[in-house]
Amino acid sequence: MTESPERAADVLLSDGTTVHLRPIRPDDADRIVALHSRFSERTRYLRYFSAYPRIPQRDLDRFVNVDHHDREAFVIEHGGELIAVGRYERLGAGSHQAEVAFVVEDAHQGRGIGSVLIEHLVAAASQEGITEFEADVLPVNQAMLRVFMAAGFSIEREFSDGVVHLWFPIAATPDSMRVQWAREQRAETRSIGRLLNPRGVAVYGARADGTGIGAAILAHLKAAGFAGPIVPVHPSAPTVGDLPAVPVLAGHPEPVDLAVVSVPAEAVPSVVADCAAAGVHGLVVVSAGFAEAGPAGAEAQAALLRAVRGRGMRLVGPNCLGIANTDPGVQLNATLAPLLPRRGRVGFFSQSAALGTALLAEADRRGLGLSTFVSAGNRADVSGNDALQYWREDPQTDAVLLYLETFGNPRKFARIARELARRKPVAAVASPVRPPALDAVATGPDARGVAALFASSGVIRVDTVAELFDVGLLIAGQPLPTGDRVAVVTNAAALGVLTVAKAPAAGLRVASVRDLGPTVGDADFVQAVREALADDSADAVIAAYAPALALPGELGVAELLRALEPGRPLAVVLPADPSFAVAPAYRSGDPLALPTYPAVEEAVRALGRVARYAAWRREPVGTVPSFPPAPVSSSVDELLAAYGIPVVPSLRASGESVPAVAGSLGLPVALKVATKPWRHRIDLGAVRLNLTSPDLVTEAYQELERLFGIGVEVLVQPMVAPGVACVVEVVDDPAFGPVVGFGLGGEAADLLGDRAWRPAPLTDRDAAALVRAPRAAPLLTGYRGSAPVDLDALADLLLRIGRLADDQPTVSSLSLNPILARPEGLAVLHATATFTSPLPRPDSGPRRLY
Repeated sequence: MTESPERAADVLLSDGTTVHLRPIRPDDADRIVALHSRFSERTRYLRYFSAYPRIPQRDLDRFVNVDHHDREAFVIEHGGELIAVGRYERLGAGSHQAEVAFVVEDAHQGRGIGSVLIEHLVAAASQEGITEFEADVLPVNQAMLRVFMAAGFSIEREFSDGVVHLWFPIAATPDSMRVQWAREQRAETRSIGRLLNPRGVAVYGARADGTGIGAAILAHLKAAGFAGPIVPVHPSAPTVGDLPAVPVLAGHPEPVDLAVVSVPAEAVPSVVADCAAAGVHGLVVVSAGFAEAGPAGAEAQAALLRAVRGRGMRLVGPNCLGIANTDPGVQLNATLAPLLPRRGRVGFFSQSAALGTALLAEADRRGLGLSTFVSAGNRADVSGNDALQYWREDPQTDAVLLYLETFGNPRKFARIARELARRKPVAAVASPVRPPALDAVATGPDARGVAALFASSGVIRVDTVAELFDVGLLIAGQPLPTGDRVAVVTNAAALGVLTVAKAPAAGLRVASVRDLGPTVGDADFVQAVREALADDSADAVIAAYAPALALPGELGVAELLRALEPGRPLAVVLPADPSFAVAPAYRSGDPLALPTYPAVEEAVRALGRVARYAAWRREPVGTVPSFPPAPVSSSVDELLAAYGIPVVPSLRASGESVPAVAGSLGLPVALKVATKPWRHRIDLGAVRLNLTSPDLVTEAYQELERLFGIGVEVLVQPMVAPGVACVVEVVDDPAFGPVVGFGLGGEAADLLGDRAWRPAPLTDRDAAALVRAPRAAPLLTGYRGSAPVDLDALADLLLRIGRLADDQPTVSSLSLNPILARPEGLAVLHATATFTSPLPRPDSGPRRLY
């Protein structure tokens, strides 16, 4: 059996550096011998239970020649050398058990390599039908014992003949996934932390005459007051920007963790080699000419990424704006923006380099202070997911803003954003990219569907950059609202009326409106706001103030409001001056701005979005149900039955056989034209219901023949009680993984794209919310006097479908249409599925960098 290419991966170690993991090859023999020679006597003894000073040729041949089925071995590469080996070997032909072992070079022990090897060996063995690992470990080898015991598996062990024998099932468990994700989070946090808090910065590409991008970046680093050494690297100039320059960084006496690179694209590889020799942790490549420039540039970018990761480094960019950290102990401005962002407590990720400078300028104009800033450009390596992992634990960051153009690993984004949003608010400009597989199932606009994927992660989704800052001002320093009630204090009746009109669409209820009149003084207006903030009848306050005479810079009310310390969120509307000055809205000595808006609509919309997020955060996390594992089946009805979802039986028939088939199912029955586009189309006469006798069946079939052709094939199905028609769909999206959709039946709902979506598997909270998410959902709860349906039964159905979708990677699509929801229970009338080879599911296997 040949090597599986998908088993190779770049991986982050616990210290934030990268290594390459791949299956072993026969041509690795010399490097295996070299690795063995670097092992200490203790390491060799602990691995082989003997001195084993050299590898005999017979053993070497067996080590490097594996079939990748019964025997698999992975090597870890770093800087062109092998530093670790892990392997499993099946215990007999057809056995479901395998022995596992690994060994790590002494200089690289303690960096998490053992846990990485176990994860990838488990994944490979599972693909080959192995379900249990065994290992023999010497009692003195406490490090290896800890690696096994901390992996999250249910491990059993016994001591016999001086050896600890371990065995454990390798199927993923909630504990093993939690352990894996926690290790991933720590590694990615450390990796990004070393970029944003470097001990020293090298600049490649700064011209000695002070012109060009490199010189600008060097000037920005100096102007910001970076706390560590700044080292220009120039082939000939002794000084650059009044700083001593070096021709190469390797050998520089001071530690340098970050290199900012602006040399031409073709010169970047030589920079990578110099940085690796100098022990640099990561590169910020602002240079263009890579994937954005076409196929040749894409190849150059792929080669750059291999070179960077192969030497243990991280890459920001290429074609990026840079990174910044406003911490007074760091003061890093490694960007093309001339000024370091205003200090604050918001982490900001912008994929776009072109918009990055404008976004930073707008943040400053709006008074939004940042803790750190990352622009990923082409996002060859470092992505928004990495930044989210860092901000989750960063004590300097209280909220996060994202400007995303594409998703690298949306399934991982959903997971880590959900974890972060439970602690800190996250707002994101909506990606214009539509999940590819949704194109196959949606005939109308799917904006609500994509929004639901964001919402399931707790992310506050906005549509424009302006709205991103509107929300950012509220989440940066204001307390979260405890409900949806808002009090309005104003001196202009029109502003109060407008707030009342706009609040319902934003999901807000107006608790009170206090119109103080146009002659109210500033102090009295602020006192009224203070009283509203202290009133428990409202969860937030909008203070809308229109000065009778608007003079430039005359914002006395803002000066007074900034002194308030609200216990609930306060949004201020100052419509007199759209270019309102921001500085007066700052509290003295505090980097937090008072959320100030030039229009009522903007304040109401932002407050509504934050209130919905706060409601999501107050809800219980929810649990994913567990069902007994179901066997893989190519029959959709059998597969659904395995998850406790019965489908009303139906048989295909045509011609004279239709009455007999109806009789076999038991009268009364329904006849439905079996072929698309007429299937289920009662409005086009393709369905006949409640046929109580053979004669009525014959008559109904003859009518269908007249409409749809002689010998038309029909589905014959027993009659069930009527209900509200609903549709459940599953799509295995290449990026998101499996997603579950729910909506009401009918052509109108299809035309309008009235489907709500959630990623699988669903929690009980997801399922309950999904049932209520479509616009037509009021039809399920007694609209215009109709009987409410059993929402719990629908939620239970969705939970089971979500579990099925996550468990069964061969199901590429699934449709339950129609489902009749009734006051008591429901009936699934028809189900179809497409079965294919399993698609890769990012974030569902062992750790890897994408």
